Amino acid sequence: MTPISRTGAGRRSIATALCGALAAGGLAAAGVTALAPGEASASSHREAPLISGTPQYDNTDVYAFVSPDKPDTTTIIANWIPMEEPAGGPNFFTFAEDAQYDLRIDSNGDAQEDLLFRYTFKTHTKNDKTFLYNTGPVESLDDPDLNITQTYDLELIKLKNLKAVSKTKVADDVPVAPSNVGKASMPDYNTLRKQAVHKLAGGAQTFAGQADDPFFLDLRVFDLLYGGNLSEVGNDTLKGYNVNSIALQVPNSFIAESHEQPVVGIWSTTQRKNAQGYFSQVSRLGNPLVNEVVNPLKDKDKFNASAPRDDAQFLENVTNPELPKLIEAIYKIPAPDEPRNDLVDVFLKGVKDLNQPPHVTPSEQLRLNTSIKPAAKPKRLGVLDGDNAGFPNGRRLTDDVIDASLQVVEGELLGAKNDLGDAVNENDKKFGKSFPYLANPTEGSRGPLAKGVDGGNDVRSQLGDALQPAGTEAGSDDMRLIAASAGAGAGGIVLIGAALMWWRRMRNRAY
Repeated sequence: MTPISRTGAGRRSIATALCGALAAGGLAAAGVTALAPGEASASSHREAPLISGTPQYDNTDVYAFVSPDKPDTTTIIANWIPMEEPAGGPNFFTFAEDAQYDLRIDSNGDAQEDLLFRYTFKTHTKNDKTFLYNTGPVESLDDPDLNITQTYDLELIKLKNLKAVSKTKVADDVPVAPSNVGKASMPDYNTLRKQAVHKLAGGAQTFAGQADDPFFLDLRVFDLLYGGNLSEVGNDTLKGYNVNSIALQVPNSFIAESHEQPVVGIWSTTQRKNAQGYFSQVSRLGNPLVNEVVNPLKDKDKFNASAPRDDAQFLENVTNPELPKLIEAIYKIPAPDEPRNDLVDVFLKGVKDLNQPPHVTPSEQLRLNTSIKPAAKPKRLGVLDGDNAGFPNGRRLTDDVIDASLQVVEGELLGAKNDLGDAVNENDKKFGKSFPYLANPTEGSRGPLAKGVDGGNDVRSQLGDALQPAGTEAGSDDMRLIAASAGAGAGGIVLIGAALMWWRRMRNRAY
């Protein structure tokens, strides 16, 4: 490891600029799991029983890296709603309105958050007399044809000993980039993406909206570890699926404790409002691949509701991980000796002289040294391949966390050199070169056009005029499409009913 360089500006002045200007106008078991995943399960994609049934609150991945085009800033990305099918309408993918989506930052290594960025969302409907997400081609975020929209507020909360000492609303009513319905509906989605980037005071900026799922891996690991004979590798299971993303770019000096101590710990949480009106935490994510393959079923929901400061309760899951034993049973690769203190030392504390804070409290966080400059040519295996700007020093979008984690859990740091991996080495889409860096979401109209058509239909003239404009009374002309649809539906019901009656008589049985 190379020594850590000590650079950075004062944090207090940036805090004043960001907040003031806007106001005026133990050991943690799960952490090591970060590297316990040769099993390539998508990072917190449906990782625990309870959260798998409520995808709006399910945090899939967290990324944190020094911004490649602005190295005096750090970019944090957190994703929700796993495996969004691009054509999944008519109710496309929105953030929950009864949730708090938080990015939490530990600036001094004590396993307690010092800064908390909280996103809360509102949904707006222009015309509730149609089932459509959009009533014509959408050319901007304020286009009247974008029927369902979302906006969000962003609040910065500063804490000391887990108690809020200040709260500042740093953004209000910011538009969210919509789901990418298709080429006819959103012919220039990149323009919508750019319009959703919102600049904040002090050189910060924020984004929320749909994106291509940046995690690349083969998820067929759950079929007895790739079929039991490695016959099921090399397929990017998440190719073509989208997620809902939150991205935040802030000056390094604002989140770091000081230029002498530039290492920060980062994780995200989701709180959901319960029947009594209180918010309770239902999802948590720092390092990738923690809750899927390290924690057993009995601990998964508990981990999602827990905090890094309480991670000692999961220690045995880390020091005696299940995954190496499974790999040994199926592939005859000897499991490293236990207890796995190598995993605890490196991934719960951070790599010594790289991203380990002084006097660190071991806990499950994604740790980033904000003073390490971005690599000119990033290497997908990060620190394992000599690239100290990559995983597990934070996590870049291009980092192959599956291969890196698998190699470490199988003893790479103990001298058992290996080149294990899932044969998926990069994302199917190229990432952007500027904030928010994420690839645009796959559109719902993906795939070839029908035979004999060129895709040039004028949707606005054919469809938009048939719908009732927002804010007007329903008239006979405005309701033609709805009436025609209802008539067609009624006819369909009659036909279906007749067919069912005939089938019942033929089968001589009742329903």
